[in-house]
Amino acid sequence: MELKLNRDLFLKSLAHIQGIVEKKNTIPILSNVLLDATNGKITISATDLDIIIIEVIKGEIIEEGATTTTAQVIYDLVRKLPSGSEILISQKNEGQLSLISAKSNFNLKCLSPKDFPVTQDDVEGEALSINSSVFLKLLNKTKFAISNDETRHYLNGIYLHKTTENNQLYLSSVATDGHRLSKSRIVLDKDVAFEPVILPKKTLFELVTILQEENSELKITASKTKIRFSLNDITLISKVIDGRFPDYSKVIPTNNDNKITVNLSSFISTIDRINSLSSDRKGTLKLIVNKDILKLLVNDPSAGDGVEEIILSYSGPDLEIGFNSKYLIDVGGVIEDKNLMIYAKDPSSPVLIHDPSDINSLHVIMPMRVA
Repeated sequence: MELKLNRDLFLKSLAHIQGIVEKKNTIPILSNVLLDATNGKITISATDLDIIIIEVIKGEIIEEGATTTTAQVIYDLVRKLPSGSEILISQKNEGQLSLISAKSNFNLKCLSPKDFPVTQDDVEGEALSINSSVFLKLLNKTKFAISNDETRHYLNGIYLHKTTENNQLYLSSVATDGHRLSKSRIVLDKDVAFEPVILPKKTLFELVTILQEENSELKITASKTKIRFSLNDITLISKVIDGRFPDYSKVIPTNNDNKITVNLSSFISTIDRINSLSSDRKGTLKLIVNKDILKLLVNDPSAGDGVEEIILSYSGPDLEIGFNSKYLIDVGGVIEDKNLMIYAKDPSSPVLIHDPSDINSLHVIMPMRVA
């Protein structure tokens, strides 16, 4: 095998696989990247047995062939080469790969490509076509609410599924950790068979990295066990979480009539500031809502106490509600409007948060007991 590659294009592709390749692995081949120059195409592949990414890149094939080498090593070397430089890659023998660029000359260890596991691309069905930036926004609106509790593995991802409301078809994304829930949706122009799936956290973050760089048509095909994403010359195939996502509609409040409207920037900056006095990782915060005034209080035995006031729009009964301040900051990070709307019922009931500029997203946060 012998190839000529542009350093920048090669680096971009190698960067895509870094989140998939396991650095420490009991199966050595899984720490490697597959370089394949056959049938007139140059492809780069990596897998952890649950996810596989395959990317076709441009370059000159001098001699066809295939090999694998340590993903982290070749990435570090290419990353440190000058931008715009040309790289010559050739395989001297089955166990060694030569990488030459200008006055740099490296010999990398190889493993046989025959040992590289290739996931079958058997995700059947019609593909759902969505603009990649629109889908990225859908994921970003909900990903922060994913659970890290491994005992409830079915919450360790985003639930992607079709929903219908007022005769309008949507692709919806939901995540919850049992203390908060975020839901967002995008309009579908036509009905395509789409199997409801729970997208694993690792796959999600790898996908987000790729989508941040592209603005093109994304094709999604889902089955009961796998999901495939195709974007330009990149294909990502992943197993989905085997489990049943809970009926989240039961925890979305429907009768929270006390509407609190507050300036987003003031609200988040105030929380961030007063949270400096909170020593516990939950950042326990008390909100006292009176007519047109919101008081935020922290009382920490080891750090001290503090109170701040924000002017708001509110005409309901006085309320005192405790929250994990991180949850409020996370939600604030995805609000597009200058204002944030909180719909509350009482101190012990979950609150519903809306973004006036995004009618297709909502957030639910459970309150905390605060002395």
